[in-house]
Amino acid sequence: MNLKAKKLVEYMAMLVIWLGLVLLFGLMSHNFLSERTFVTLANRIPALTVVAAGMTLVLIIGGIDLSVGSVLGLCGAVVGLALVNFHLPFWAAILLGLGVGLGAGTLNGLVSVGFGIPSFIVSLGMLEIARGLAYLTTNSQTKYIGGAVEGLSTPVAGLAVSPAFLIAVLVVVAGQVVLSRTVFGRYLIAIGTNEQAVRLAGINPKPVKIAVFALLGLLTGLGGVFYTSRLGSSDPNAGVGLELSAIAAVVIGGTSLMGGRGSVVNTFFGVLIIATLEAGLAQVGASEPTKRVITGVVIVGAVILDAWRHHLTGKKFMLLKQLFSRPPSSKSTP
Repeated sequence: MNLKAKKLVEYMAMLVIWLGLVLLFGLMSHNFLSERTFVTLANRIPALTVVAAGMTLVLIIGGIDLSVGSVLGLCGAVVGLALVNFHLPFWAAILLGLGVGLGAGTLNGLVSVGFGIPSFIVSLGMLEIARGLAYLTTNSQTKYIGGAVEGLSTPVAGLAVSPAFLIAVLVVVAGQVVLSRTVFGRYLIAIGTNEQAVRLAGINPKPVKIAVFALLGLLTGLGGVFYTSRLGSSDPNAGVGLELSAIAAVVIGGTSLMGGRGSVVNTFFGVLIIATLEAGLAQVGASEPTKRVITGVVIVGAVILDAWRHHLTGKKFMLLKQLFSRPPSSKSTP
């Protein structure tokens, strides 16, 4: 099976899983299979979608970013401050929010890559810094913005989906094209697979890794704009737990926690699966603790599946290595 056919099979498998989940909740709840449910789903996932798309690239290089939820909250707080306190135009407030996200992501990359500190630790520190700054920026209060930002999350007439959703889909498509069709994308996969080999090939992986963290920061800033638009306000508590949802969506989509393998399109299906799971459980009356347990089981199952696939891939590699390293047999001469 060639690579294109394999990718198509993966896409179809994720689609079937999502449709199966939709059918299951449709049978359990009479109100689930309705236009209102799907419109609500489409207009709730843009922030998680763009953040998960960036997280996919970070996990592919073998990194992780736990600060995205707090950075999203900070970016939203900055947008609210710019609009309410400084009366900046909407486009200027958006650029300011994107700039804050870009700066936070770049700082994560510079510290982690430059000092050789695991990104887990660096982003954990940024998680606290960004959340604290979000509280300071808003004075620990929610700032109501109103119609100045709500247009991004308002469904377009005739389409039933918001501009934010359309932008998020474009981000997914662009991310997949970058990953599978560009030299930069091949560098990401190579770094995640064997960074030492990349160095020996004469390529410096440090700028590439920093750029990936910066890109995730930029997309997190965009997610902050989407989140603020949907709420119509900037909330310093926005994005709490978002990092777990983003990582879960990426893992469910098949991106390896070991690095070197991933798909932005499959991550989008992972986002759909998580959003559908949450909406379906809410409609069937599951309690909050039950929803957390079920979601956790799905995440752990996806991680186990990833580890199993990684184990099988490693076994196949070792068998091929033994096969090709075996000396040719020689017949004994009398």
